Amino acid sequence: MRLHRLAVTAFGPFGDTQEIDFDELSAAGLFLLHGPTGAGKTSVLDAVCYALYGGVPGVRQTSGPARLRSDHADPGTRTEVVLDLTVGGRRLEVTRQPEQRRPKKRGTGMTTDKAQSWLREYDAAAGAWKALSRSHQEIGEELAQLLGMSREQFCQVVLLPQGDFARFLRAGAEERAKLLGRLFDTHRFAAVEQHLAELRTAAQRRVRDGDERLLALAHRMWQAAGAATEPGAAPGTGADGDPFAGLSPGDLGLADAVLGWAAPARALARERLDAAASALRLAEEAHTDARRRLDEARELERRRRRYAQARRRAGELAAREEEHRADRARLERARAADTVAPALALREEAEAESREAAYAEERARAGLPGEAAQAPAERLADLERATRRELGALEAARRAEERVARLDGELTRLERESGSDEEALREAEEWLEGWEATRAVHQRNVDAAAEAAPLAEQLARRLDGLRRALDAARRRDTLTAEREAAGAELSAALERALTAKEHWLEVKERRLRGIAAELAAGLEEGEPCAVCGSREHPAPARPGTGQADRSAEESALAGYQRAEDLRRRAEQRLESIRDRLAAADEEAGGTPAAELAERVAALEKEHAAARQAASGVRDARAALERAVREHDARLAVRREAERRTASLVSRREALLGERDELAELVARARGEAPSVAHRAAELEHLARRLAGAAEAAAAAETAALRLKEADARLADAVWRAGFDTPRAAAGARLTGDEQRLLQRRIDDRQAEEAAVAAELAAPELADLTPEDLETADSETAGTAGAEAALAAAVARLNAASAAHAEARTRCEQLDRLSARALADTRELAPLREEYDRVARLAALTAGTSAQNEHRMRLESYVLAARLEQVAAAASARLAHMSAGRYTLVHSDARASGRGRSGLGLHVIDAWTGNERDTATLSGGESFFASLALALGLADVVCEEAGGLRLDTLFIDEGFGSLDDQTLDEVLDVLDSLRERDRSVGIVSHVADLRRRIPAQLEVVKTRSGSAVRHRVPKTG
Repeated sequence: MRLHRLAVTAFGPFGDTQEIDFDELSAAGLFLLHGPTGAGKTSVLDAVCYALYGGVPGVRQTSGPARLRSDHADPGTRTEVVLDLTVGGRRLEVTRQPEQRRPKKRGTGMTTDKAQSWLREYDAAAGAWKALSRSHQEIGEELAQLLGMSREQFCQVVLLPQGDFARFLRAGAEERAKLLGRLFDTHRFAAVEQHLAELRTAAQRRVRDGDERLLALAHRMWQAAGAATEPGAAPGTGADGDPFAGLSPGDLGLADAVLGWAAPARALARERLDAAASALRLAEEAHTDARRRLDEARELERRRRRYAQARRRAGELAAREEEHRADRARLERARAADTVAPALALREEAEAESREAAYAEERARAGLPGEAAQAPAERLADLERATRRELGALEAARRAEERVARLDGELTRLERESGSDEEALREAEEWLEGWEATRAVHQRNVDAAAEAAPLAEQLARRLDGLRRALDAARRRDTLTAEREAAGAELSAALERALTAKEHWLEVKERRLRGIAAELAAGLEEGEPCAVCGSREHPAPARPGTGQADRSAEESALAGYQRAEDLRRRAEQRLESIRDRLAAADEEAGGTPAAELAERVAALEKEHAAARQAASGVRDARAALERAVREHDARLAVRREAERRTASLVSRREALLGERDELAELVARARGEAPSVAHRAAELEHLARRLAGAAEAAAAAETAALRLKEADARLADAVWRAGFDTPRAAAGARLTGDEQRLLQRRIDDRQAEEAAVAAELAAPELADLTPEDLETADSETAGTAGAEAALAAAVARLNAASAAHAEARTRCEQLDRLSARALADTRELAPLREEYDRVARLAALTAGTSAQNEHRMRLESYVLAARLEQVAAAASARLAHMSAGRYTLVHSDARASGRGRSGLGLHVIDAWTGNERDTATLSGGESFFASLALALGLADVVCEEAGGLRLDTLFIDEGFGSLDDQTLDEVLDVLDSLRERDRSVGIVSHVADLRRRIPAQLEVVKTRSGSAVRHRVPKTG
């Protein structure tokens, strides 16, 4: 994978668009990414990760899409990352825009734009880019397939975070397992361990459930056999004689113990069932004999009671004979009176109707005028017809009277409308009189506001320029003071650097003068001299006064270098201040800050007044428009009022003429009455009274005739029925219910007589002897004795039946439970075998089995193999970085306590020949060891990803802990990575690296956002 170009817009600290040309940086093979803290070095790597995976590394991913957007960006600028790279032999360009909020195009407020992605591929044959997809999911799947790494793997092997690997060196086995598990995706092996553990738990649960079911069946068999059953030796001991109380699920031999106890229990239960069946047969025979003797005694007693009851009923019938004859006579007279009943009812109905008709006639005639009160029915009908004719003649006058009332209301309404129109017309005339003056005032306001707007814009431009000049003048004053302080600081730094240099040269001179003594200190007898080669040293030099050794010279040199570095920094700071001072003075134009401040204040007041005047142009125009609309409305009101006034005058004159004509007609028709309607109501009431009186008189005459006819028919019916008077016939009448009740009593008497005679003549009573009819106490005592004998036989039968049913139930339960216990035992055997097999596998993969010598879990075993590969790949580079001193090796020694085994990492020191833990390395040693480990891990991960070639790597920090020699060796190793056109980017603050690495990408931090600068040496 090779990166070509990266463009970021409004991303992280970058407010505008920044482009990074990785091809230009990678030409040197090794390039440096540097800049001050917080400038955005890490944001460059974040942008690469976001373009490839749609997310940033580590904990920054949890901050969400909103934090990807730069706070320095313009609200209308969209956050965007564009990455041009070659991966898998294909040149691709991926563009991503996260979800972000922006101002609405219409109206106020904010809206949210959804996240978008684009993927393009460069077609070399056509020489152009072609679009592949705009789907987040499709782009993610395509890049993941080409890269062959997850985001976590990419962040570890391409964006090498040295801090993570330094912690990895000192971490325990569990922390190493977490990192390696994420990189090599060994969670599937942990899933295998978990799955085997779950299978073991499930198999154990099934076996235990089977044992519990078997033990529960055993307890049920013991309960079914009965507590007194003792089939043989109990398989366990327990309270209350329970033979299974001492057994529990999982006990060996549980099935044999249960089945061995059940066989004798079933045999004993069958023996008891046979004995209970014999006892039941004897009890049934005794019960049958007792039932027969009781039935015979009860039959004799029943016949005796039946005969006595029949004799008693016959005596009662003889005593009520006179009452029976009276009922028969009464029923005959009532049936004769029923023939007179229709005539009686007709006469009573006619009499009531005649009284009601006479009363109605009297009420109808009351209140009639004059001779109508005593007139016959025909005369009353003639008077009613005459009144109706007079009422019809008043109908036209009544309609005229209603029309006059409506005309009065219409005239009143016209008077009100006329007054309203006159008022509206007066108000419109008054307002229109001052219209010209009002319009002129509004127009003057509009013209004044329009003239103020250009002036406000002109003043605003002048004010912006003055403000910039004022800011520059203030910066100029501040930078002037800073320039003086920086000059003094530079002078002091120059003095200190010269002093340190003189001291270093002096120490160096003293060391050179005493170099012979320093060489002589290393001479040994018999060993050749390093200068002349002689093995004899007759007069070795001795140290003189004030002689300096190598450490003193190195210390003086380090002091001089520090002072020189401070001097260079002071020069750079002074030069930066001078540049900014010149720019500020040029922008301020040489004008003092106080004078500029006064001019700004005066111009601000003038601009505020002009802006205030210009801000009223919209209100002034709106007021003018409202006044014009009101003028048009007033004109329309005046025209409408004039039109309605003319129309109302003509309408009122027409209505007054019509009203006068109708009023004369109404006056003639009503006469003395208050109104025509009142007169019509009087005539209507009189007509109804006359009609009612005529109808009532005719009805009274008809009712009198019907009463005479009813009297004649009643007299004839009484004579035919044999009664002397109608009153006697009425007294003999009975209601239907009374006659039915009397007939039922007569019928019941006759039926009772027949029944008593039949009972006394029955064959069952005819053969009773005088001795049988005696009611001696011995017969009653015999029945009681038979009943007691039967009760005793029933009790014995019930007891025998219960014993037999209980014995049969126990046999059936024991047979059924024994069969279930046998079936469960057969089903449980393969479950036990499966549990044993799964338990051994789970213990082996979990590292708890005795067969697992290293006590290593399956996932740890796989991770240990990967760690061994990583250690081998890292050792090649570590040996070069440490000048052949250190080698990384993997250790599979068992961890102490409950720690994870197989993930140990040691370092072999070639100087001592000892193997020690990586946690004992110093800070610088830990850095290049972790760097070698990171590079080795990258090689192994890429190999696992299908041999993906990584042409671009980034190394993040850690170089500050290295001395010059070690730094050179590390850079040599990194420089070796350039083989086959590979490039390495180093992210660091170390100043010495800027001297050693010429190709640089600097991230500059400013108030308006960060920017990138390419510094690449010129070639050719």
